[in-house]
Amino acid sequence: MREHRMKNIPYKLTYNNTDYKYNYVRNSLAFRGEEIKPKDIKILMVGGSTTDERYKPERFTIVGNLNKKFLKAGSSRKIINAGIEGQSTRGHIHNFNFWFKKIENFKPKHIIFYVGINDASLLRFQSDNLQDGLIENPNKLESFFDNIKSRSFIIDLARKVKHQHYKRNESKRVIYDFDYSLKESKNKDRVYINYGNKIKKYDFDKLVKKHQILIDQYLKNIDLLNTLSNSIGSEAIFINQPMQENETAEILFSINNSLIVHCEKKKYKCIDLVKNLNGFNDFWWDGAHTTPKGSKAIADIIYPYLNKYLN
Repeated sequence: MREHRMKNIPYKLTYNNTDYKYNYVRNSLAFRGEEIKPKDIKILMVGGSTTDERYKPERFTIVGNLNKKFLKAGSSRKIINAGIEGQSTRGHIHNFNFWFKKIENFKPKHIIFYVGINDASLLRFQSDNLQDGLIENPNKLESFFDNIKSRSFIIDLARKVKHQHYKRNESKRVIYDFDYSLKESKNKDRVYINYGNKIKKYDFDKLVKKHQILIDQYLKNIDLLNTLSNSIGSEAIFINQPMQENETAEILFSINNSLIVHCEKKKYKCIDLVKNLNGFNDFWWDGAHTTPKGSKAIADIIYPYLNKYLN
């Protein structure tokens, strides 16, 4: 987790003809945002890049929008962003061993898992040598030195100095141009299909039979995430993920629907975002990652369900 700790990198987002300059910050515990005491973390949101959303200011993210809603409602609740780019449920499982258990006084009451997209992609390339997504370095020598670096005060100080240099140097600013991406996407076949049309396009029962092995593996990971959450005194909440159509759309539809059926069977707390989202193509700037408009729409749907579960 060393690479995800203590980041402070300047970014610029262009969206709706407006430039937003902001810093992408991850604290010493590797969560997105400013420093926080572990004992004060009550709600955690775990996911991949669609949870992390480093490509936009924190206030425009799904987590940021949800936190604004809590604040507006007079609630002291705050969701802490634990998204890690590229992580699937495999990575989320290993977070408990390689990340969460290393944080003293860390006892969140709820862990929200925003899952589906990365699993759909990963399951297409099933491989026994990726059981943990290579979270633990298989090279013992490299792992030894990584461990030393992770515990080194000098290395931590060097990271702070490096990111101070980033902040002072405009040439180091990372740039995202959503306006360009959205304009380019109009020339492609990338579209979003709402749930009502998805169930007409895809035969869910046939897809379950076709992808049974992949679905079983995915649901096995969901069960383990629920068990691991309970083991640290947390309640798990699962949310499925929407995206525009691509080569993994069929698998994603299969596991998204299967998750909801599984939650009902196991009596897990789940939010069927895919079924409830009336999405438009400008909700996504690259097919998987949402624009500020898309993130807000997702938060608007999630909030009432989440509020009910948290109560």
